[in-house]
Amino acid sequence: MTQARVPLATKLAYGVGAVAYGIKDNGFSVFLLLFYNQVVGLPADQVGFAILIALIVDGLIDPIVGVLSDRTNTRWGRRHPWLYGSVLPIFAAWILLWNPPVASHSVQFLWLLVVAIAVRFALSTNEVPSIALVPEMTRDYHERTSILRYRYLFGWGGGLAMLVLAYGVLLAPEGNRSAILAADGYHRYGLAGALIMGVTVLLSALGTHRRYAKPPVAPPPRHGLMETLVNMRSTLSNRAFLILMAATLFAFANQGIAFAISNYVLTYVWLFSKAEFFGYSIALFAGVVGAFFGVTGLNARIGKRATAATCVCASAALGTLPYWLRLAGVDVPHGPFLLLVGVSTGLGVAVMISAGSMVADVVEASQAETGRREEGLFAAGYFFMQKSVTGFGIFLTGVMLSLVGFPANAVPGRVDPAILDRLTLSFSMLTVVFAAAGAAIFMRFPFGREEHEARLAKLAVAEAGRPLENGGNA
Repeated sequence: MTQARVPLATKLAYGVGAVAYGIKDNGFSVFLLLFYNQVVGLPADQVGFAILIALIVDGLIDPIVGVLSDRTNTRWGRRHPWLYGSVLPIFAAWILLWNPPVASHSVQFLWLLVVAIAVRFALSTNEVPSIALVPEMTRDYHERTSILRYRYLFGWGGGLAMLVLAYGVLLAPEGNRSAILAADGYHRYGLAGALIMGVTVLLSALGTHRRYAKPPVAPPPRHGLMETLVNMRSTLSNRAFLILMAATLFAFANQGIAFAISNYVLTYVWLFSKAEFFGYSIALFAGVVGAFFGVTGLNARIGKRATAATCVCASAALGTLPYWLRLAGVDVPHGPFLLLVGVSTGLGVAVMISAGSMVADVVEASQAETGRREEGLFAAGYFFMQKSVTGFGIFLTGVMLSLVGFPANAVPGRVDPAILDRLTLSFSMLTVVFAAAGAAIFMRFPFGREEHEARLAKLAVAEAGRPLENGGNA
């Protein structure tokens, strides 16, 4: 482990692995609720409930993956056996998700539940070890943000590229059904996504292999089950980590709601054409690129916690502004709407990059308290929160759709305006409340760059001449 900068080629290879996670996240957030509700025919609340259960179950498995990753001891190191082993499960599970059987609602509900768990678990065996690599790649406070921004650039870029491919090529009209409601398009979407996910995960593992697929300096410790559980509890009860999880809870809930509801509001509220859906994808990606270039400078200027707190509020304000204006009777043209969407998305991504970098910094804070470096466990805890809360956001969207009386097989332009008003008001109010709560908690995060670097200096003295407990490099 070193303070040195990570080479650009390594950052690119590391980042490209997030394409798979971006496609999965985009598919779950944007299309899955719509597909199983409006195309397959499951009630929206059942779809949301199945996704919520699947994500929580998968999230509970994440700490196990994290601990096993920390304890893995092979000639390819701790993380890379997991990266290679995840390729085929990701490929197979993604195809199955978009090809449910023609059966009763109860069978289709069970299919969605089981296969969604399989997809999320397969991605966990890749993403948890990948995120755990960041604290091992560098200890530099700002270099960690730089590394993670590539992860988010490729993750969002891959997801949005798949969105463009879906809207532009894969989803095509069938008879009198629009492209977004035609079943065959989603079968093509599943196959194309599986191929891209498998290839990019493999390329990332190969691209980082030479530099990081190395045996640990000392074998990881072997603990019994009870001792492992006690250590997990001690690690995950770190105060800084808990504050960070509480703050990001609200940020990821907003993300889950925003993306799950996007196809509904774009199709039925804003009445987007196919070309405008493409423009929406471009606006989102432009926001991500803006975050990529702006977040490191913002972190350096005002710090990670202030960046996260400021951006989460600004993102909510700009993202909901078109809906407040619409409710007030103001006509919002699609051009300004897309501009606000892009800026809001970029601010939201800046929050996620900053939070992810702060999680990496917590590793040394925990090490100073416990004497253990457990990057995989922290990555797993972060993913448990992200998955569960994003799933909760999707679940809330399903509940909102049911409560406002949104009809099944709805036709754009023919939905009762009162239903659309209730939907957009509920969405906007939840977004603002969650953002305010997240910002308040972000500002309670207990340390910044100065404290982090002072801690590194103390750890360097303590580690001199002895290996770390989990076999990492000092």
